Amino acid sequence: MPVTLLNPDGIPKTDAYRYRQVAIATGTRQVHIAGQVAYDANGQLVARGDLAGQVAQAYRNVAIALAAAGATFSDVVRLTFYVVDWKREMISDFLAGIEQVAEELKIVPAPASLIGVSVLFEPGVLVEIEATAVVA
Repeated sequence: MPVTLLNPDGIPKTDAYRYRQVAIATGTRQVHIAGQVAYDANGQLVARGDLAGQVAQAYRNVAIALAAAGATFSDVVRLTFYVVDWKREMISDFLAGIEQVAEELKIVPAPASLIGVSVLFEPGVLVEIEATAVVA
């Protein structure tokens, strides 16, 4: 495996989906996935007004982009989430979206940042996910 995920001693640990704070990549090819949102293959917004549903669809789109580059979530070294009007109370909906697709997509919990934003590029889009992967 070109990616090793870990939680070093001295950094707070979380139980959220086996999340890890550090990714060590030994592969030779980088894959950068542009921000993916909750559009279906026809360009239609999925789950309007539903953060969990949009997180799930955006993750599905990241999986499609990874596969096109010959990568999977096991190769991901970094995720960045942008969430509109983020409040801590939204965490259960956010995590519910991940839970919807975690097994289906074989999501591996790479280091991630969640950034609250006032707006994304189009009204109704609640979340955007960027990914970086390293493959052998």
